[in-house]
Amino acid sequence: MDNHTFKVLTLNSISGVGLKRLPAGDYAHGAQVQNPDAILVRSHDMHAMDIPASVKAIGRAGAGVNNIPVEKMSKRGVPVFNAPGANANAVKELVIAGVLLAARNLVPALRFTAGLEGDDKTLHKLVEDGKKEFSGFELPRHTLGVIGLGKVGSLVADAAIKLGMNVLGYDPHITVDAAWSLPSQVRKAHSVEEVLKASDFVTLHVPLLDVTRGMIGAGRIKLMKNGAVLLNFAREGIVDDAAVLEALEAKKLRYYVCDFPAQKLQGQPRVVALPHLGASTGEAEDNCAVMVVDQIRDFLENGNIQNAVNFPDVVMAREAPFRLAIANANVPNMVGQISTTMAQAGLNIHNMLNKSKGEMAYTVVDVDSSVPAGVCERIKAIDGVLSVRYLPVQQ
Repeated sequence: MDNHTFKVLTLNSISGVGLKRLPAGDYAHGAQVQNPDAILVRSHDMHAMDIPASVKAIGRAGAGVNNIPVEKMSKRGVPVFNAPGANANAVKELVIAGVLLAARNLVPALRFTAGLEGDDKTLHKLVEDGKKEFSGFELPRHTLGVIGLGKVGSLVADAAIKLGMNVLGYDPHITVDAAWSLPSQVRKAHSVEEVLKASDFVTLHVPLLDVTRGMIGAGRIKLMKNGAVLLNFAREGIVDDAAVLEALEAKKLRYYVCDFPAQKLQGQPRVVALPHLGASTGEAEDNCAVMVVDQIRDFLENGNIQNAVNFPDVVMAREAPFRLAIANANVPNMVGQISTTMAQAGLNIHNMLNKSKGEMAYTVVDVDSSVPAGVCERIKAIDGVLSVRYLPVQQ
């Protein structure tokens, strides 16, 4: 194996559509790879894993990174990439399916039909006698409240509008891109409480953070319309299951539809708990793998960073064949010390880009001549520098 071959360890089955984007002559990948440059993972729990020192990047073929020790990797200067939005259409379709399941009482209707016995004449009579118990309602003119207007939330809002629903949305941290993609018909709420009070259906699309854990509890459920439907296809801990069960028992909520089965929810007739199907489509798995593989490859070859949960986005077109990529703590005078060290080595900086995100900072530098031996070590010795990579264009 020559010096230009990157090694990628796969901890789960990664879509072949994504892996094909790693050129065979330049990359080796598989579950038995030793001393990998990068790791690709889906659901494998990496917290107890001894992650090799050779690892320069981790890619999660999905959105959530709870299974990855992000903080530990940050201290090593290792970016953790994910694939936000790559499975958004799959989740959107499942949310709309959840809305329809609740509106038309399809789950209890299916249970009823499955329990029927007799010949066709008997079945027909039982169906006619029993179907009135499952009468539902149509979606137009009902209001869907969407909490979280990222890629999934925006797609759900658009789909609901096309089904004739009114949509009320809330997101205190909406990005410019998300705002542009949001349908103009979405009414903007000013708080979670405003959404809960006005909606017949409420769907959650926020990450699981300290501020969102238990976001929907007893107090907020009391604000909801009587007979409202709560949908959670985001993260398990966002909703207080005990509070939901109390609200279902009191007929405050009509249904709770979620993607997260739990022992407490088992056997509850007004709970529709799916087996974590949100991203379980072939298309979503392909999209996630393609996105994260492309990001890993651009990082390994060019030092560029896009969609790393612990690093800023830093993408700089190459204007010279010799590049350094430096991860460091976000503290004063780092760029000055890096520039001085390079100047002392006789290197002329052709272009430089430095950005920070929280406690992390990242610098990409293109220089006009080959970087002499020892320069990377001197930069690495600067207090606060976490990793240094030399990335000349391979001939």
